[in-house]
Formats: sequence, C-alpha cells, structure tokens
Amino acid sequence: MALIVQKYGGTSVGTVERIKHVAKRIVASKRQGHQLVVVVSAMGKSTDDLIALAKQICDPPVPREYDALLATGEKVSAALVAMAIHAQGEKAVSLTGGQAGVVTESVYSKARIRKVNPERIFKELEKDQIVIVTGFQGESPEGDIITIGRGGSDTSAVILAAAIKADVCEIFTDVDGIYTTDPRICPAARKLDSIAYEEMLELASLGAGVMHPRSVEAGLEHGIVIHVRSSMHESSGTLIKEASTMEREKAVTGVALADEQAKMVIRDVPDKPGVAATIFSALGENKINVDMIIQATQKDGTNSITFTLDQDDLKPALRVLEEIAKMYSGSKIEYNDQIAKVSIVGVGMISQPGVAAKMFKTLADNGINIELISTSEIKISCAIAKAQGVKAVNALHKAFELDTVRQPQLV
Repeated sequence: MALIVQKYGGTSVGTVERIKHVAKRIVASKRQGHQLVVVVSAMGKSTDDLIALAKQICDPPVPREYDALLATGEKVSAALVAMAIHAQGEKAVSLTGGQAGVVTESVYSKARIRKVNPERIFKELEKDQIVIVTGFQGESPEGDIITIGRGGSDTSAVILAAAIKADVCEIFTDVDGIYTTDPRICPAARKLDSIAYEEMLELASLGAGVMHPRSVEAGLEHGIVIHVRSSMHESSGTLIKEASTMEREKAVTGVALADEQAKMVIRDVPDKPGVAATIFSALGENKINVDMIIQATQKDGTNSITFTLDQDDLKPALRVLEEIAKMYSGSKIEYNDQIAKVSIVGVGMISQPGVAAKMFKTLADNGINIELISTSEIKISCAIAKAQGVKAVNALHKAFELDTVRQPQLV
C-alpha cells in the first residue's frame, strides 16, 4: 500500500463528465489499497471568470477580498469531486487549504507556503477517507484565506506530499508527460520517460508550461518523486526525480521557447560604480524580473546596459527607466518587443565540450541572428527575433538528435 498525492488541473475537472471520470480514477487507486490525498484546481476557466468579475466591481480589486473570491473556485471543485467519489461508493472529505493545515506568509495573491500541519489530513486518512484538498491556497497566521499565485495547485500538491511523506506525487494534466520540446511547434518532439529535477526546473523557468517552476523547486528541495501524466488515459507519463546515475551520451535533454519577451537598452549612462545597482534595484522594487544582461563600455566613458524581460513587464519597466534616465543627462532608452528566447537544457552539458558552439552554428546555418546569450551549467539561452522562434526550436531539436532521444537512466 502506498501513500499517494494526486493533483488534477482545471482541464481535468472542467466539466461534470470529467469530474466523474476523475472520481472513477481516484476510486480505482483507492481500491488497489492506496491511501489518497487529492489536490484539485478550479474548474476550467472559472478562475479567469472570477478575476473578470472582480475587476467589473473594483479595479484593482481589494487584495484580501480578491483572494477570498478566487479561493472559491477550488472549493467548488473539491466539493464536487468528493460528491462524485461518494457516488462511486467510497468515502471522501473535502478540505480547504487552511483546514488541511497549509500555512502561508501574509502576502495576498502570491504568497509562499511556510509550513504544513497535516494532523487533520492524517485524522481523515485513519477514517479510511479519500482527502480532497483545494489547491492554490492556504491560510495566513492571522487566519485569512491567501492564494499562492498561478501554478499554485502544483506547488500545493508537491509540498503536501512532502509534509505527509507521500511515496509519489502524481500530477494529472491534459498532456501525457514532459516532451523534448513543445509538440505543437515541433512535430518531432518525443515524450521523456524521466527527467532530472534540475533539467525540469530550467525548462519550466524557460517557458515549458507543463510544470510551474515553484512546484519543481519544491520537489527538488524535499526529494519528492513527481509523476506527470495524462488524466485522460492510463499510460505512464514522465518521472521527475533525482539523478544519481545518468547516461550522458546526449548533452541536451530539451529545447524551450519563450516568445513573449522584450529587450531593453539604456544607453550613455556613466561608467562608474553603482549605476547598474541603481537601475536594477529600481526594477526589483517594482517587481520587474529581468533575465539576460549585457553591459558594454563605450568610447566616451559611458556604458550601455541591455537586458531582457517578459513583455508584460515592458510598460512598467519603461516608466522606471525613464525616471532613471533623468538622473543621467543624455541617457537614451530603446526597446524591442518582438524578441524570443530559445534555450537548450541538459545535465550532459557539464561533461561535454562544444555544446555552445554547436548551438550557435546551428542557428547561424539557419540564418538566425543571436542578440543576447546567457548560460548556466546545464542551460544555454539565446535571444533572437520572435519571428524565428519556431524555426530555431526545430533546427536545434534536430541538431541535437532529440527526435531519436535515448532515455537517461534515473535511479
């Protein structure tokens, strides 16, 4: 008998028929002798509908009431799934994040989970109940309902799995696993049987939308095996787990594309200590994340500083830089909102030289100009023209032979 945490996303519980299907799947696992804690998202697009409703009343919404409103979506799903399980002849109880012992920091809409007190969960499991928990939310130390941001249900599931020492955390979604790249833009993409935490964390942060980076980070931190699989059929998916031994015949495991990027340049700033700190401190204070950064010294004793960011952050970043430019006479701001970031990821890069050269040559051979580069031990990212993003993904996928991927051995 195993202790299993399962998570079902909004698509998986998007209709009454799908909720009934999910309930059958949960009951089947229970009747195999397993104990189950199930985390659910809100039905379909219901969170988006609640956001739109809130903004019709008050824009921007009051933070505390906004979280209280959004949390109702998961409550609906949890109660309906529990009812569907009862209809299958098994016992189930739905719990809010707070009732399940999820304690967050006191930051509305994007809180981090601080701890989990799983006593209530264990009490219900001892009664032979299937425990259904609302994802995406918890309770602050003051007792307020707090949401933990987009991707929060995945994170809830992994952290709950760590708290109760589950044997595995199964993430059920509308895809059947992790692919070498997005199959919607690269027909040659192949499903991976397994992938290392570090690789998945890089791919998730670089635009691969199957898993949220926070959930992968939680899995890595707590050593929780994550099984990403489809809720629509019974086949196995992709295991995300620690790699203690791994064949390194392939340097690259996957290719990611983030095509909603922008590039900003502030020119003619003084070449002296503290300027870069002033610029990026101001961006940070305005909650603007930046990625690739290049500083280039110009002949007249000034610098130009270039960086990339999400398109959604472009307008607020412009406002910040316009204020900074007033501090440095003659400074100019330029931007390009038609940028994509293409990345290759793989733990095999650590031991294999020439990977960067192969990537750059592949892009050059396909007439794709590189505007910026950033690297880590297991990742190389290039900023390129957005219009060439799909072409770049397919070229790199073929160059690194990912269409004939041989599975790494994870133990």
